[in-house]
Amino acid sequence: MVLKSILATDCGSTTTKAVLIEHVSGEYRLTYRGEAPTTVEAPFEDVTRGVLNAVMEVEELSGRKIIDNDKIISPASETSGVDIYISTSSAGGGLQMMVAGVVKSMSGESAERAALGAGSIVMDIIASNDGRLPHEKIKRIRELRPDMILLSGGIDGGTISHVVELAEILAAANPQPRLGQDYKLPVIYAGNNKAQADIRETLGEMVDLDIVENIRPVLERENLEPSRDKIHDLFMEHVMQQAPGYKKLMSWTDAPIMPTPGAVGSLIEMIAEKEDITVVGVDIGGATTDIFSVFQGKFNRTVSANLGMSYSICNVLAESGLDNVLRWVPFDIDRRELTNRIGNKMIRPTTVPQSLEELFIEQSIAREALRLSFKQHKEFAVGLKGVQKERTISDAFDQTTSGESLVNMMDLDLLVGSGGVLSHAPRRQQSAKMLIDSFMPEGITQLAVDSIFMMPQLGVLAHVDKKEFGEEARKAALEVFHKDCLIRLGTCITPVGRSKAGDVVMTAELEMPDGDKIEQQLVKDQIIKIDAPYEPISAFLKPAKNMDIGAGAGEEVKTDIYGGTVGIIFDCRDRPINIPSDPEKRLESLRSWSSALNEYPKE
Repeated sequence: MVLKSILATDCGSTTTKAVLIEHVSGEYRLTYRGEAPTTVEAPFEDVTRGVLNAVMEVEELSGRKIIDNDKIISPASETSGVDIYISTSSAGGGLQMMVAGVVKSMSGESAERAALGAGSIVMDIIASNDGRLPHEKIKRIRELRPDMILLSGGIDGGTISHVVELAEILAAANPQPRLGQDYKLPVIYAGNNKAQADIRETLGEMVDLDIVENIRPVLERENLEPSRDKIHDLFMEHVMQQAPGYKKLMSWTDAPIMPTPGAVGSLIEMIAEKEDITVVGVDIGGATTDIFSVFQGKFNRTVSANLGMSYSICNVLAESGLDNVLRWVPFDIDRRELTNRIGNKMIRPTTVPQSLEELFIEQSIAREALRLSFKQHKEFAVGLKGVQKERTISDAFDQTTSGESLVNMMDLDLLVGSGGVLSHAPRRQQSAKMLIDSFMPEGITQLAVDSIFMMPQLGVLAHVDKKEFGEEARKAALEVFHKDCLIRLGTCITPVGRSKAGDVVMTAELEMPDGDKIEQQLVKDQIIKIDAPYEPISAFLKPAKNMDIGAGAGEEVKTDIYGGTVGIIFDCRDRPINIPSDPEKRLESLRSWSSALNEYPKE
């Protein structure tokens, strides 16, 4: 069944965004969008007011009547209403969780992965071996007041004493929920099945206990889906029920309201699976930076809770160090003045750069926020710890844990950026350069940005379960993602290996869509941009004998690559990128790289 019109909203902490997707000329396209302030707090204390205000803007622009008597009209007729209405939310601070596991680096980390994948912010991990005394853990649980707790630990059939001990600590803390006083705190138990009866006995009366399958039934396997699904369900049943106006909003929607990051993650997971590609996505906000990745078919999400561009901008400076921010600033600036300018941004978080110098500084900080967040993500997105790996004779007596990062930049197919500093940069070349400088892609990587941060709405659209709409809703989500949501910046090509200044690191032969042939010789530390549309371009890439472009050292690659709004970017800098420490050489390098991309044009 073709869906004529789909309305989707995202209730953010400050702004509620609405988009209208319509079936036009045989395909699904984004046609109109509107936004309004979120109204979850006083004086309104009713999230639906902000939703209706954002939808009224869509109504005015489209000329289509969508609201009648303060309700969304559904199903649609020719001139009014919509077939489906869906929503996501991160209003009221989003979903805040605490997780507990017996071993911090094993069941604790698996529980954290499940909670993050469901779109929550993990406030703390309580573990038997986290070094805190029982009274310290109890105090911490009472202080944090999470929306929900996920308790895990032990393999099925194993020892139960440690996980029961954790349950007893929870019982002693008697944690109170953050929102609402008249309901019990939801606790999910996803640990050793042998301990279920003891857990029920310890916690059953005090909290709203749900028991699901074990997150780590055996050491070699993670089973995150049951926990993630239960977190989504409880988010709807408990947390959202307490937030002002959500009960009414839930009665309007055709699919469960999802936490905004959970919806983005599920979309990225679906894209990676449908297209059989590896993906990294980032959403950089004012207070936090979320990173999503799919490598080797495994989805991971991390939240860098204190790395953002406004409220936590000073934390980025503290964590990266002034020198690391300064190395990206392409003009002479006194260290004290740079610190003051960054402090001003924290004091006035909603301001935008008013001069080119302010833009340089903001984008320099963004590079460090992204780099640090990605570093944390790589440390988290690892193979299962504690698993006995297949051993060779040489390490037969040296059994190590398998904590290697799944993130391999040479395997990365698509890097997607979103968030104000990336999506709304004055020029797309700046977005591309920030992504390249902070993520340092290797080999051949497509770059894109989310034009208006539409990924949350598309993520929830892809999970509409109604039988008559399900398949068509997924089709609509994918079509709009590719045609309206993503702005294709182009492809970054980076040979990796050891080379000296002045070395030729690669030669490239490109056959453009119009039949033109381009030959390019590339030298170490050089950046070259070739304008090209988002169309297949036949490329023959020949790296120097000790350089690798994806097939091995010195191995040639023949493939199709794609241009975009920026084009094809050859980046022959070292990995990690080496910026000269000498101030004059640093400025010379920065200006040369910037000029190659036409990042900040003079006129």
